[in-house]
Amino acid sequence: MITLSPRIYIIGAGAIGRSLAVILQNQRKEVTLVKVRPQALGLNKEVISLTLPDASEMTADVTVAGIGDITDYTGIVLLTTKSYVNSAIAGLLKNKTGNSPLVILQNGLGVENVFLENSFPALYRCVLFATAQETGINTVRFKPVTSSPIGVCKGQREELEWIITQLNNPVFPFREEQELEKVIWKKTITNCVFNSICPLLETDNGIFHRNPAALTLATELIEECLSIARLKNISLTLSEITDSLLLISRQADGQLISTYQDIQNGRPTEIETLNLEIARQATALGMEAVVSRTHLLGEMIRLKSFISRADK
Repeated sequence: MITLSPRIYIIGAGAIGRSLAVILQNQRKEVTLVKVRPQALGLNKEVISLTLPDASEMTADVTVAGIGDITDYTGIVLLTTKSYVNSAIAGLLKNKTGNSPLVILQNGLGVENVFLENSFPALYRCVLFATAQETGINTVRFKPVTSSPIGVCKGQREELEWIITQLNNPVFPFREEQELEKVIWKKTITNCVFNSICPLLETDNGIFHRNPAALTLATELIEECLSIARLKNISLTLSEITDSLLLISRQADGQLISTYQDIQNGRPTEIETLNLEIARQATALGMEAVVSRTHLLGEMIRLKSFISRADK
């Protein structure tokens, strides 16, 4: 029987982190939103407002702290930061989480590795099927696509089931996933498309269901990535990934992908764990030529991000 503390720590105060904090607090959960800042912030309250797909508003007065303000993370720890800070986060959290489960809500391949290397005792991954975009100070527009699956990287199924009972809700639903690696690859390939093509075209997620030429380019990237997935014994088809791409494109029409938001705001992106990680895996297999478009678009995003940050 699971007897863990039901308190939920959400590490990362970006659009997804803020959305989760508001939604879970409205489900009467004990929530602390943790900002990843080097300086101490103390415990404070912030009023955060969400705009939901039906244009209704959801608001909560959320407890907010800096990551250094908390010395004991007993409860469920949700990681919603971008993956490029994972090494730093692992160092800051080590010896503070005890046996508390860490749930990683990030895109890309291998984002859990640094936590496995640092011997975190209970580790789970969530594949996000939701989009969120900051529209102002402490205001976020949130759109779920479908339920977000969570699977075990290191831990027990009983604990996973308990985690899902604590997190699942009608607004931002979660479910258990046993074929985790397959789902990670499926979403990563989809994200390779969204996080490279949309920022380079400077357009929103809806481009693929609106524009046949964009969908054709997306299909070419999917086919490249699938060739590497199959060599990794991941069984996926072009049609199931294209269907997922179009579902997200329709559901998130008008919403900007996170990489485009990061570039606009002069922040680093997650492209290293998406296009560029697939390119690295292809190179290790001697198949780098197979993913030439995927690699090229990833390098263009890396450069676009660098130029954006240099201009800020």
